[in-house]
Amino acid sequence: MIDIILSGANGRMGQVLQTMISQQSEMQIVAGIDRDVFEADFPTYQTITACQINADVVIDFSHYSAVPAVLDYCADRKLPVVIATTGLTNDIQEQMKSVATQTAVFFSANMSLGINLLAKAIREITPVLEEEFNIEIVEKHHNQKKDAPSGTALLLADAVNDAVQTEKTYVYGRHGNDLENPLSELGIHAVRGGTIPGEHTVIYAGPDEVIELNHLALSRNIFASGAVKAAKYISKKTIGLYDMEKLIDES
Repeated sequence: MIDIILSGANGRMGQVLQTMISQQSEMQIVAGIDRDVFEADFPTYQTITACQINADVVIDFSHYSAVPAVLDYCADRKLPVVIATTGLTNDIQEQMKSVATQTAVFFSANMSLGINLLAKAIREITPVLEEEFNIEIVEKHHNQKKDAPSGTALLLADAVNDAVQTEKTYVYGRHGNDLENPLSELGIHAVRGGTIPGEHTVIYAGPDEVIELNHLALSRNIFASGAVKAAKYISKKTIGLYDMEKLIDES
C-alpha cells in the first residue's frame, strides 16, 4: 500500500484526486493539507509542517506559494514528492533541483500523458520545419486560472527550443502597428474564459501550408490520473529529479 499525503487536498484538483485515489486498491491518502479547514476520511492540517504522519509520497496540487514548505518538509524526511502545482518561480525551480539531491522529486508543468507525448512529437518535427515556418502557441483555460501563460504552454515552447538550431525568443502576446514577426520569435498567447479545462495548440505556419498540433483536456481527470501514475513511479525512487518524459520512457 502506498500512503499519500495530499497537499492542496480541498482544491479543485485535490478533490478530484481524493476520488481517484479512493478507487485505487494499492494507494490511500493518510493526511490532507489545505489552508482551508475541511472534513475528510483522513486527518487534515492547514500546514504541512503540522503533519507528523508517516507516508510514502507527497502529491502537491496546491498554490505555488505553498511549494517551498512542501519541498523543505520532504527534504527533511527524505520523502518522495510529486509537484503538480503550476506557476512556479525560478527560485522554486532551483529549490526543486537542490531538494532532488536529498530525495526523489517528480515535476511536470502538465501531468497529462497526452501533453507530454505532444512535447515529444514537437521535438521530432520542429527541426524539419524550423527554416521556413513561424511557430506560435495558443492556450485556453478557465477564468479562474491565475497564471498566464500556462506552465504547459511554456513546456511546449521549451520543447520547441530543445529541437531548434537557433533558440527562439518568446513573445507573450503580440500588439503594435509595425510588427515584423520574424522566424526567430515564438509567440505565446493566453485566453481565459468560462470553464475551459485546458486547450493548447502549437501552430506551424509556413509558405502556403499550416500544421496544427492540438491537445484538448475534456476534464481534470487526466491531470489527476497523471499525478497518480507519478506517485506510483516516484515512490520507488530515492533521489533525483524526474518528469513525465522519464516516466514514459521507463514504462
